[in-house]
Amino acid sequence: MHAIAGGSSFDMKIHHYLFTFLKLKTMKTDAQIQKDVMDELKWEPFLNSSEIGVAVKHGVVTLSGIVDTYSKKLGAEKAAKKVAGVKAVAEDIQVGVSPDYRKTDSEIAEAVVYTLKWHTDVPEGNIHIKVEDGVVKLEGEVEWEYQRHNAAKAVENLAGVRSVLNLVTVKPRVTSLDIKQKINAAFHRSATVDSSKITADIIGHKVILNGKVRSFTEKDDAEYAAWSAPGVLSVESKLEVEEPEYAF
Repeated sequence: MHAIAGGSSFDMKIHHYLFTFLKLKTMKTDAQIQKDVMDELKWEPFLNSSEIGVAVKHGVVTLSGIVDTYSKKLGAEKAAKKVAGVKAVAEDIQVGVSPDYRKTDSEIAEAVVYTLKWHTDVPEGNIHIKVEDGVVKLEGEVEWEYQRHNAAKAVENLAGVRSVLNLVTVKPRVTSLDIKQKINAAFHRSATVDSSKITADIIGHKVILNGKVRSFTEKDDAEYAAWSAPGVLSVESKLEVEEPEYAF
């Protein structure tokens, strides 16, 4: 029998099977993930967990129910993504605006204009607004992705808003090399992103992320870092969430 560095081939196989067995034993079940997601929803003070249903199959979480504001819909999805073991979130929550929050489209449009006008991260006059049946459509051009992001973020919490359709585009002024350098620098600075396991490939002004991450939160942070680089028009994320491993 040929020896392998560090032990025999038989020992190596036994070690591999034992490691795989322990990993499978320590992986979260769908029932455990469901309980953790429900607990996370209860932890959020602005959410009423009794309004939101949670189903889990093979690590994929499906959220359902009816909430009274668009911000609660987004908050529930964000809370579910924080839970270890969650591979993906299918969000089927409906927004049923209560009478206390109901506004006309004209009132919503006026509030959106006022909000964007006073937001320091959104260039005034660059964004055009249309509101129909509580759905806010944003259009226009900005220089940075964070400006595009913040424009939508600013109006998500306004009363009467049922959804936000962000069609604002980013007009880049940097090269692909600049983008790659800035994204890699952001990964190295981050306390939550393991830069050694993630690569960022740039094609024009599109970023393609590859690698392994430890949680959905790390995946979101890496994608946010990529989107935050100046000149980025799109991000294709191929990041895979690893199953959590527990030491004995």
